[in-house]
Amino acid sequence: MPTMLSIIVFIVLFSSMAPTMSQGVAPDLSPPMSHAVAIDFSPLVKIYVNGTIERLIGKSSVPPSLDPKTGVQSKDVAISRRRGISARLYLPNSVTNSTTNSTQSKLPLLVYFHGGGFCVEHASSPTYHNYLNSLVTAANVVAVSVDYRLAPEHPLPIAYQDSWAALNWVSSHFGGGNRSEEWLSRYADPQRVFFSGDSAGANIAHQMAMKLGSDRLNGFKLNGIVLVHPFFWGSQPVGAEATLPVVVSLYMTALWRFVNPTSFGPDDPLFNPTMDPKLRELGCGKVLVFVAGKDALKDRGLYYGDVLKKSGWKGVVEVSETKGESHVFHLFSPPNKNSEAMLEKIVSFLHQS
Repeated sequence: MPTMLSIIVFIVLFSSMAPTMSQGVAPDLSPPMSHAVAIDFSPLVKIYVNGTIERLIGKSSVPPSLDPKTGVQSKDVAISRRRGISARLYLPNSVTNSTTNSTQSKLPLLVYFHGGGFCVEHASSPTYHNYLNSLVTAANVVAVSVDYRLAPEHPLPIAYQDSWAALNWVSSHFGGGNRSEEWLSRYADPQRVFFSGDSAGANIAHQMAMKLGSDRLNGFKLNGIVLVHPFFWGSQPVGAEATLPVVVSLYMTALWRFVNPTSFGPDDPLFNPTMDPKLRELGCGKVLVFVAGKDALKDRGLYYGDVLKKSGWKGVVEVSETKGESHVFHLFSPPNKNSEAMLEKIVSFLHQS
């Protein structure tokens, strides 16, 4: 956790960099000339006094494969080579081992957005590759794991724009359109589409569902979204947030300004969806939110669920708390009864009528 002084240094340092970053010009990412750290966003990134950004996690990747444990098959596809947008696709064992693919019923389609504070991780990260293998085999779904571009080289709203481009690409495979990707056009059911993500990826999943509420994609129907420990915040504390050390709120706000330097602050509807006057237009009928008992974001997720219920939105929202666990525990801890219960609830959600 950064110190209050380091956050102040960070805000001063990156306020001066904001105009350059907002124009899409990457800051100097060459090896550090100075080892003096201006701010420590551990376990995500460190920012040095000279402006260098060092990613601490999410740098490794694994190739797509036929997973020997689950039988899930995966492959990478380019959505936009010019913009560097790609995705990793997953097919469950029920398809890869089927001898009757031509007559098999189509499967639900899950579009997944990885977490990492908008600044670390990839669809090809071992963490997400392993998780998607487990989720796809348990839920028996086709999955698209979106690889959006990362801040600060590509500050927000670029991650949202990339994710929307990916959804347009997915949509193009249905309704007699693009047939270039057989895994989608042949095996995925466009009437049973879901979005999901963890942390920053849950933020993206919500925002994509909001955009679908106004900008329709004719190729598929979004049934619901699964938000795992969503990265939401706000200027006014909710629930038990008032009892958290002040540095926690400073950290959240500073990280948001780092990845979105042109935002007006923590009450930006992109970061605080409860401030969105169009929340009632969320473009799906079901929402499942997970929060973790030891996560500083817990009360923000609970509050999101409460406000959504009262917004006039016509859908059904369920909020599930996992007591005694920390942020995205299911990705980094060995499987336990809590992560298994979460997985079972997600599987049930994806297959409800």
